[in-house]
Amino acid sequence: MKPAPFEHHRPGSVEEALDLLDELEEAELLAGNQSLGIVMANRLATPDHLIDLNGIDELRGIDVDDETVTVGAMTTHRTLERSERLAEAMPMLPEAAEQIAGPAVRNQGTLGGSIGEADPAGNYPAALVALGGSLTLRSADGRREVPVDDYFIAYMFTDLREEEIIESATIPREPFPPARTGMSFLELKRAAQTWPTVSAAASVRVDDPAAAEPIVEDARLALANAADVPLRVPDAEAVLEDEPLSEAALAEVAEIVTDAVTPEGEMHADREYKEEVAGEYAKRSLVRAYDRAVGGPGDAGGSGESHGAGGSSGAGGSGGSSGADGSGGSSGADDAGATDAA
Repeated sequence: MKPAPFEHHRPGSVEEALDLLDELEEAELLAGNQSLGIVMANRLATPDHLIDLNGIDELRGIDVDDETVTVGAMTTHRTLERSERLAEAMPMLPEAAEQIAGPAVRNQGTLGGSIGEADPAGNYPAALVALGGSLTLRSADGRREVPVDDYFIAYMFTDLREEEIIESATIPREPFPPARTGMSFLELKRAAQTWPTVSAAASVRVDDPAAAEPIVEDARLALANAADVPLRVPDAEAVLEDEPLSEAALAEVAEIVTDAVTPEGEMHADREYKEEVAGEYAKRSLVRAYDRAVGGPGDAGGSGESHGAGGSSGAGGSGGSSGADGSGGSSGADDAGATDAA
């Protein structure tokens, strides 16, 4: 099939895009076009107008200052993957980006597209939930800041209003001092162009990396494709804090995560299997983050493995995409393909 007829618009500024969004009936926002084109080709969406955000340079870019990391909605996965500034200040983001689909998708897909689509299997939603990020949403009436925890409401349904565009995502740096913090993004994924069965995003901050047994000051954990929305597990985080990382604590984390997740079964992974994988990958991701925080064997480079990635701290652990698009609208379709908007 081919898409139904539509009119293509390419605004040069956010203001122009918002004016078009306000004026046009039956309009969709277009970001990296990693899924909207497929949906339209199957006549599952038949917009009369496409508002193409690729000509708006102000929506692109990465800004790192002493207090925050801000990423523009039209920043591509490839740009995030290769950013040295992000690798130093917020390494979970490039690690999540490099595991999205294949090079063609990463060259075109965008951060905002993935967030707008809001698929719970997407990489960025889970990473931003783990990091406590916020989103800047913009309309003709101005901007509003929405915590990521409040943005994802239900399955592929968000707090983004019809008249709004995602402008950027912001993460505070204060909770993540690079010298004492490790981050990890691991996913179980059988092929590059498929969605991950389960992903785990973790951050661990310790009191003193040089201590014989560094104490975990702060732990953060979020899972993708484990519930209707990206799932943060504060009860599991609390188990690890104020103690050195231990096998006993990690075992308790796995139990808590297994009970907390509510995944949908798939052709190659029923619900019980995904629950078990979620607990195991939560442990592995936390171990890798801890190893990186203390400068251990897990500190080099990013990249979760498709089938496994064990940490090697004394706490043990054993081994384990998405592309995106879509930055507008309350619902969408993400990663290795995505609805579109930014």
